[in-house]
Amino acid sequence: MGSRIRSKKQIKAVSQKVKLFRANDPLLSVFMWGVNHTTNSLKHVNIPVMLMPDDFKAFQKVRVDNHCFNKENMPSHFKIKEYCPLVFRNLRERFGISDREYTDSLTRSQPLKSSGTPGPGRSGAVFYTSYDNKFVIKMISSEDVAETHNILNRYHQYIVECHCNTLLPQYMGMFRITVDNAEHYHLVMRNVFGPRVKIHRRYDLKGSTVDRTASEKEKVKEFPVFKDNDFLKDQIKICIGSEAKDEFYRKLRSDIEFLGELKLMDYSLCVGIHDIGKMEEEEYDDGAFENEDEPVTSGGDTEGDEGIEGEGGLGTLTESPLEGCEWEEEEQLLDPAHYPYAQYSVEGAANREIYFMAIIDILTHWNTKKKAAQAAKSVKHGVGAEISTVHPEQYARRFLEFIDKVYLIITYNKRYVLLKMNLI
Repeated sequence: MGSRIRSKKQIKAVSQKVKLFRANDPLLSVFMWGVNHTTNSLKHVNIPVMLMPDDFKAFQKVRVDNHCFNKENMPSHFKIKEYCPLVFRNLRERFGISDREYTDSLTRSQPLKSSGTPGPGRSGAVFYTSYDNKFVIKMISSEDVAETHNILNRYHQYIVECHCNTLLPQYMGMFRITVDNAEHYHLVMRNVFGPRVKIHRRYDLKGSTVDRTASEKEKVKEFPVFKDNDFLKDQIKICIGSEAKDEFYRKLRSDIEFLGELKLMDYSLCVGIHDIGKMEEEEYDDGAFENEDEPVTSGGDTEGDEGIEGEGGLGTLTESPLEGCEWEEEEQLLDPAHYPYAQYSVEGAANREIYFMAIIDILTHWNTKKKAAQAAKSVKHGVGAEISTVHPEQYARRFLEFIDKVYLIITYNKRYVLLKMNLI
């Protein structure tokens, strides 16, 4: 009787894909880990029918010691604290951001440090953008954290009442990260300029003319941020339709009134201009239309993923979703869910443009420090000078008056009329 021969089938073990949170900076690796951990932990928490007062004081935190896994990318000891997790989850839901979109954008590949920040901030502020440009991560101070706590309840109530129809920042989350006994605070918000639209010109407007000109050092940057005097000198025209103009002013006045009630000041109107005609010329010169069929992928988030990687393992994205499209079709491409601050130039305007307009830097409270700054600037520039540091009511009034001086094109029965409002 012949012997039976057993053949062994070799089975190749496949390791489970795990997120590695690769980043050039250990602080960013911890931030990515923290966003992933805290968001996943909320999956086990029932969504409340309504938020309670304690939710605006709550937090969740985790401490990691002797962290052995992924020690090539992350420190051995760190702490993560997320502020008001249920409140920010509720805000993200209202802003149309799912947990998956939020975590993928912030953890799939490392955030990028931004020199030309989408949404300019106060001097010295450090910004990062998510790899897909959907979100901005701002490094803030402990005073900013305290001020955010102070206004968060009213801010949430306002967002609910206006159904997210606002020019205010869309806040997504706030964290404290402790590495090497040093505390770092991060505020996550939606990118004013959206994910994939190139901004050709950007302005930070406060309604003041004193010391409100971009420096020569700023002007030579790749993405300079210009100011009020530059805006007036360039004679920028915001050419939007009559209905869009009325809606813009309605939101602006409502938002400014809200900020005034909270005694907030020193905010800005961030204006970004995307020149569609210029973009088409740049794409043509770069040969963008010759490779339209080639797929574009982003860097992977898990071990074993493959993709087009640049410096630091970052993905590559196209500059604009407007490639090769006719003007009539472009409006369909900017989904308001992802571009809530976008306004198209009116048909018949001199230039085909998209404007991004939002109120930023709203966390400055009128306090003793600001009162002292007002006194010092008044001595330096004179009592009647239009300095930026003034009482919130005066700041709001001057801010609105300045915006009213912007040139607008509005439409009447398909006839295009250039209106000059309150000329300077």
